[in-house]
Amino acid sequence: MSPEFLLSATDPTQVGPCAAEVAFVGRSNVGKSTLLNALCRKEVARVSNTPGRTRTINVFQTGHGRWLVDLPGYGFASGPQAERDSWGPMIEGYLTARPSLRMVFALIDAKVGPTRLDLMMLKWLEAAHLPWRVVATKADQVKPSRGQAQRRDVAHAMGLDPEDVAWVSAKDGLGLTALRAELTARLDS
Repeated sequence: MSPEFLLSATDPTQVGPCAAEVAFVGRSNVGKSTLLNALCRKEVARVSNTPGRTRTINVFQTGHGRWLVDLPGYGFASGPQAERDSWGPMIEGYLTARPSLRMVFALIDAKVGPTRLDLMMLKWLEAAHLPWRVVATKADQVKPSRGQAQRRDVAHAMGLDPEDVAWVSAKDGLGLTALRAELTARLDS
């Protein structure tokens, strides 16, 4: 997988058709762009220490008509309120209008666990009949002595089994190979 930046859009209708795509959603500061860069093995997405820097639908092409899509975060973010208010409809409009969408990877913080907003997003994805998979990021921030229990607690808070949650760390590479293989399989199906 050697993705290249394709386009940014603020209006979902500006994004044309493709053969297959996967999207990444999650709270601001959950590490969507960092994870995307780690999966791609190069810096394709802009990373910032300030929550809410991804403000557009960012599309990266991995092959002819195969896309990875980085969506704006939800929850706390810096920036003008009017701009932040537009992100929800932008995300919803994008996700509900993509017949080529193979999977929505819903990112949560492994150390924090699912927040109220994360649980709302999962319920919305379920209600919208969209395929989704939970990815717990920043697993390196969970103490090793707490790892198994935290993974179980995080999964159970969402009504899932621990093996249903991809447990990853962009920093130390944990789980990236398996998630990369899953992305490739989804885009090639």
